[in-house]
Amino acid sequence: MTGLSKQVIRKWEERYALVQPERLDNGYRIYSEKDINQLLHVKILSEQGMPIRQAVRIVDESDENIKPLQKKSPMTQVKLNEFVLQLLEKGSRCEEMELMITLQQAYHQVGLATFLKDIVIPFLHEVGTRWERKQWDEYQESVSSLIVRDFLVQIRRNYQYRADAPLVLAACLPHELHEVPLHILLLQFMLKGWRTFLIGAYPAPGSIEALISKMEPQVVVLSATTTLPFEKDPTMLSSLDAFASMHPEITFYLGGKGAMSHASTETLKSIHLTDDIHEIMNSNSISTQ
Repeated sequence: MTGLSKQVIRKWEERYALVQPERLDNGYRIYSEKDINQLLHVKILSEQGMPIRQAVRIVDESDENIKPLQKKSPMTQVKLNEFVLQLLEKGSRCEEMELMITLQQAYHQVGLATFLKDIVIPFLHEVGTRWERKQWDEYQESVSSLIVRDFLVQIRRNYQYRADAPLVLAACLPHELHEVPLHILLLQFMLKGWRTFLIGAYPAPGSIEALISKMEPQVVVLSATTTLPFEKDPTMLSSLDAFASMHPEITFYLGGKGAMSHASTETLKSIHLTDDIHEIMNSNSISTQ
């Protein structure tokens, strides 16, 4: 659940007295939720460059066991609450049904806005971190991500909106497989009264332009978490920008780590390059009355 080895946890217990787990008769240690949160908090502070001793002192002096830690942007905010810890436990064991049940419980208990901000995003961020550091294997990462994606799809399908609500269309670029960020973004649009449509992963060349022309959305959001779409088709971005210039009534956005890495050196005339979800939402607010 913490991503820490037994040796590290015992070292922190003995050297810094960070946690004092209960001992059973057979010598096994029993950790409380408070213990787990303190270990995670020290781990995050140490990953930010803080010495362990200083991190332990800060956690000991804190009145809160779970405190959000700002990193580079709001999208990477870490807040590991009880539901996130449960999801990490189920994901580490690849328990698909238990993951789905925990997501359902969290969604019904806290509501959609808090569910996305405090549970889904922190969970996915921690899953990605553990996979990058080889603490989790590809199967653990894949099962956790797919279950979250399927659950977000269910919410979008059942969400109620006004018949005359404006439309936002989101699309992965061709050769792009990561659609979960777009599901999260579209649900946030739906909270503000928008209708949404998603062109899924790996769309066929030309399908994005064809659907935009047919559906006439007010906003289009394009996403690339890798640079593969631009490597496979070096002219794709300039073609999309030219298409966007032919539709000044539509606001076009392009985001994602791959897009930011590749397109930051390009001159785009009609597509707004951004990796800030708040910029997109604040620029496209509507009345929900």
